[in-house]
Amino acid sequence: MDISIKTLGALKKSGYQSRSIKTELRENLIQNIKDGKASFTGIHGYDETVIPQLERAILSEHNINLLGLRGQAKTRLARLMVQLLDEYIPAIDGSEINDDPLWPISNFAKEQVASLGDETPIKWIHREQRFYEKLATPDVTISDLIGDIDPIKAATLKLSYADERVIHFGMIPRANRSIFVINELPDLQSRIQVALFNILEEGDIQIRGFQVRLPLDLQFVFTANPEDYTNRGSIVTPLKDRIGSQILTHYPKSIEVAKTITAQEAKLQKNRICDIHVPELAKDLVEQIGFEARESEYVDSKSGISARMSITAYENLLSTAEHRCLASGADKTSIRYADILGMIPSIIGKVELVYEGEQEGAAFVAEQLIGNASKALFDTYFPKIKKLKHENDKDPYDGVLQWFFEESSFELYDDGSEEAYGQALNSIGALDELIDTYMPGVEAGDKLFVKEFILWALSAYKKLNKKRIVKGFEFKDSYGAYLSNL
Repeated sequence: MDISIKTLGALKKSGYQSRSIKTELRENLIQNIKDGKASFTGIHGYDETVIPQLERAILSEHNINLLGLRGQAKTRLARLMVQLLDEYIPAIDGSEINDDPLWPISNFAKEQVASLGDETPIKWIHREQRFYEKLATPDVTISDLIGDIDPIKAATLKLSYADERVIHFGMIPRANRSIFVINELPDLQSRIQVALFNILEEGDIQIRGFQVRLPLDLQFVFTANPEDYTNRGSIVTPLKDRIGSQILTHYPKSIEVAKTITAQEAKLQKNRICDIHVPELAKDLVEQIGFEARESEYVDSKSGISARMSITAYENLLSTAEHRCLASGADKTSIRYADILGMIPSIIGKVELVYEGEQEGAAFVAEQLIGNASKALFDTYFPKIKKLKHENDKDPYDGVLQWFFEESSFELYDDGSEEAYGQALNSIGALDELIDTYMPGVEAGDKLFVKEFILWALSAYKKLNKKRIVKGFEFKDSYGAYLSNL
C-alpha cells in the first residue's frame, strides 16, 4: 500500500479495500501457511499443540482465551499475532478510534467526510501501533475500558451533557481495528465482564445513559490462569460463551525444549570480564530443577513454575562464575557444580510453597530441588545407587568410595584457582573410570564438572558425607565422618 496517500479521494483511486481485523488476520495467516512461513517464531514446544489450535482459531475468526499457568508464553503469543496484521492501514486523521476512511463510525469521522469529502485527510497506522494490552485488576473501571462523560470537554466546547460529543472514549474504543489483550481476565469484576460481552457480540456501548452504537472492529485475546478460577474470581458465563476458542498452554515437555527457551531468553552480558565455559550437563541441571519443582511436595503445583525461573537461574549461574573470576583475577573459568548454589536466590523467588514447604523454609526447599535434580540426571547416566547390596555384588562406585575411605579429607574451595580445582578432582582416579565407562562421549572441557557432579550425587544418596567449611566444601567417607562426629 502506498503510505504517501494523504486524502480520502486518493485512497479510493488506489483501489484500497477495507476488511475487518479478523479477516485481515485470517487472510494473512492463510498466505503464510501457503508460503510455508512460520507465523509464531521464537515460541518453542508448541509446534504440535498450542500453535495449530491458535491458527485454527484465527482461521475461524474467533476471539481467543489463552488458559495456562504463569510463564507459559501466553502474552508472547498474543503479541506475535501483530505480525499477521498488514504493515500499514489508513485511518481518518484526528479520529480517536482509528476510523476506517471508507466506513467511519464516530461522529467526528462522519462529520469530516460529510464536510470535506474526498479531501478528508488520512493518516497511516503501523501494525505495531495496533496492539493494546490491559492487566485486569479489581480496580479497573468501566470508564477505563469503555469511557465516560468528560466535563472538561463539555465546558471547553460549551456542550450540554446530553450531547454525544462530551464522551471520552476508554481503551477499548480507542483500540478499534486493533488487537486488544486483557491479561488475567478472571481478576476483572463481574460487572465489568458483563459490559465486555455486549461489545463482543452486539457492539453496543452504553456510557452514562448514552446508547452509542459503535460497530467496533476488534480482535480480543484474553489470558487467564486456572488458579484464578478458584482463588480470585472466574469468567462470567455469558462472556465465556462469547469467546470462540479457549486454548490450553503448557510447560516444556522436554529438557531440550526448555534449554532452547532459556538460551533464547536469558540476558547474557556481552561485557563479562572473563570467558565462561558452561558444560552441557550444567544446562541440563538448570532445567531439571524446574521439572523437579513442578512435582515437589513442598511447592504449590497449581501456582505453576514459570520458565522465568530457569532463565534467571541460568543468568545467576554465569554471574556466580564471573564473581569468582573477579575475586581471583582469572580471565577464563568453567562452571563448577558448587556454582549451582548461586542460583538459589532465583529459585526461592519463583516458587510458591505449600504449608509444609513454608515450615521447612524456602532455602531448604531450593537445596532439595537441586539435590533431586542431581539424582534424576545422575540416574540417567550412571547405574542406580542401591541402598542395600549383597556382599558379593560389585558396586561401580566402590573405587571412589574406597579412595575416600583411605583419604582423611577432600576439599574444594569456592575461590580455588582453575589449576587447584582440576588437580583436586583429577587426584581421584576412580572418577575417570566411571566417566569412561558410563559417559564416554563427554567433552574434555566438561569432565571436571562431571567429576564434581558425581561427588555431589553420591553425597545426595548418603554414600559420601558433604559438609560446608569456611570457604568451600569438604567431602568424606560416610563412616569416617561418623567417627569424626563421635
